[in-house]
Amino acid sequence: MFDELKNRMNRFWNDDKTLAQTDPEFVEFFSNFAYDEVIHEPGANHPDLDDATRSMAILATLIGCQGLDDYALMLPVALDSGVTPVEAKEIVYQAVAYLGFGRVLPFVKKTNEIFASRGIALPLEGQSTTTPDTRAAAGEQAQIDIFGEHMRGFAQSGPEETRHINKWLADNCFGDYYTRGGLDYRKREMITLCFLAAQGGCEPQLTAHAGANLKVGNSKAFLIAVVSQCMPYIGYPRTLNAIRCITEAAKQVSK
Repeated sequence: MFDELKNRMNRFWNDDKTLAQTDPEFVEFFSNFAYDEVIHEPGANHPDLDDATRSMAILATLIGCQGLDDYALMLPVALDSGVTPVEAKEIVYQAVAYLGFGRVLPFVKKTNEIFASRGIALPLEGQSTTTPDTRAAAGEQAQIDIFGEHMRGFAQSGPEETRHINKWLADNCFGDYYTRGGLDYRKREMITLCFLAAQGGCEPQLTAHAGANLKVGNSKAFLIAVVSQCMPYIGYPRTLNAIRCITEAAKQVSK
C-alpha cells in the first residue's frame, strides 16, 4: 500500500511545477528515501507495524509537526491502508489535548474536506462513553490503567495553585479523550508518543508516555520502529531525542 504513497507523492511533485522544475534532484532522493528506504528498512520495522498502524503514526506525527500539506496527501493513503474514518478522527481529536485547539483546528477542517471528497458522511457515529458526571472518575481510572496505581488521587494532588491542571488532566485529557471508542490504549499511547516527539520540547512528557506505552504493551522495539518511520517528517534531532526518551523509559520500567 505504501507504494501508492510513493506514486501519490510523485504525482504531487509533478503537479507542482515549481518543485518539479527547481528541485528535481531533491524530489528524487527524498521520495526514494522516505517512501522506499525507510518503509522497507528491516531495522525500522516490527511485526506489529502494519500499514494501518504505520499510517496512524505518520498522521499523528504530521499533526504534531504542523505538516498540513503532507497530512492532506497522507490521509487518503491511510484510509486506503485500512485506517477507519473513526480512527482518523480520533487521532485528530486527541491531538487537541497535546497540541491545543489552535494548532489542530486546520487538521479538523482538512479531515472533513477529505472525508467529503470520498463520500464519508459526517458526523461520524459518536464515540463518547462518559457523561459530565462520570468523566472525572473514568479519566482517573484510565490514568491508573495506563500509568499505574500511583495515579489514584492525582487530580487532588500537587501545589494548590496548580492543582486545577492535575484535575483537568484527569477529567479532560483522560476522561474526555482516552475513554472514547475508536482507539484502544495501545494506539492512543502510540499516537501520543508521536504528538510529543513531533512537536519537540516535551521530553519529560515524552519519557513518561514512552513508559506508559511500555506498560500497555507497546514494546521498546515497536516504539523505535514507530519513531524511525516518522523520522522523514520530523528530522534527525527530534527522532534521536525520542529514541533517547524511549531508552530511558525502558530502563526505568526494568528497575
